[in-house]
Amino acid sequence: MYKIKLLNKISPFGINRLDRAKYIVSEDVEEPEAILVRSAKMHGYAFEDNLLAIARAGAGTNNIPVADCAERGIVVFNTPGANADAVKELALAALLLSSRDILGGIDWVKTQAGLEDAVAANVEAEKAKFVGPELGGKKLGVIGLGAIGAKIANDAVHLGMEVYGYDPYLSVDGAWRLRANIHHARDLATIYHNCDYITIHVPYTDATHEFINRDAIAQMKDGVNIINLARAELVCDDDILAGIAAGKVHRYVTDFPNGKTAGAPGVIAVPHLGASTPESEDKCAVMAADQLADYIENGNIINSVNMPRAVMERAPGTKRVCLFHQNIPDMISRTTHVLSAHGLNIENMFNTAIKGYELAYTMIDYSGEGDGILTELRTIEGVLRARIV
Repeated sequence: MYKIKLLNKISPFGINRLDRAKYIVSEDVEEPEAILVRSAKMHGYAFEDNLLAIARAGAGTNNIPVADCAERGIVVFNTPGANADAVKELALAALLLSSRDILGGIDWVKTQAGLEDAVAANVEAEKAKFVGPELGGKKLGVIGLGAIGAKIANDAVHLGMEVYGYDPYLSVDGAWRLRANIHHARDLATIYHNCDYITIHVPYTDATHEFINRDAIAQMKDGVNIINLARAELVCDDDILAGIAAGKVHRYVTDFPNGKTAGAPGVIAVPHLGASTPESEDKCAVMAADQLADYIENGNIINSVNMPRAVMERAPGTKRVCLFHQNIPDMISRTTHVLSAHGLNIENMFNTAIKGYELAYTMIDYSGEGDGILTELRTIEGVLRARIV
């Protein structure tokens, strides 16, 4: 039996994906082989030697010490795309909220409570204060065309918008997801110079830290609306507030309010609702559980943030060796020598380097019994972790 520890409340749709004949799933298990987590902080967490993997039911993994896990051979999974529909819908709402002063109008209507017959006349007299333009015919720039950005771009076309998309890392599969009439922006300047609305959907890295800043805003059209539902650190708060004060930025919609932006004029601050739907939580939990089970039972790695993709079809009737080891010469030959010495036939093999860590991951399918090979594999110098599934 494998033990999976829950560090947060996880949707039962995900937990029920795990075969209870194979897994014990609980908040109380000790020495787990895997952890399912959402937002619980794991920096400083004491990792047991038998911990194989951590699955984050969500996209962001800043609550997990990803690099430390890699060095220990602990695979960290996330669930990209599982919350795409939820974030997409909030982004579409943000387009409307930034364009028309819907929130200001609603707040004003609340002041009319109790005025009885005067309300209708007051509405007609004051409604012009809350007028805003339609989205149709306006230009939207989508920075980042992954699972979320692509959905927003496609739906914005249906709203009658002219859409520009920028993503220097766009995959072939990603390109196929996009409607043909979306403009391919080859640089950020194309987005900045042309678009009335800009929405950001890129990962947070050193390179993207506050990349929406004074210099970027200066290149944008006057009255631009900026939407950030990805990460707070992608936008410089001081520069965005200065842009609003100068009239360069019309509105800024953020899912990450703080002491500077909460209540600031021109800012629509949403309390981190991007993925906060029951459907999104269910999809994330299902995806996380499936990825954990595939790794634990088959050694396959899909959607890891600290390990490369590693997927190999399982040959019928075989056992599989899964190794994390130093990425040095002769490791494969030493490993296969152990199997050959026991008269085992190698049916299939996969090997990939783990960039940035001088480590590698290897899977070997073999036929035969192989009693005692696990102990021998673990004694090979440079082997970090070895198991047979």
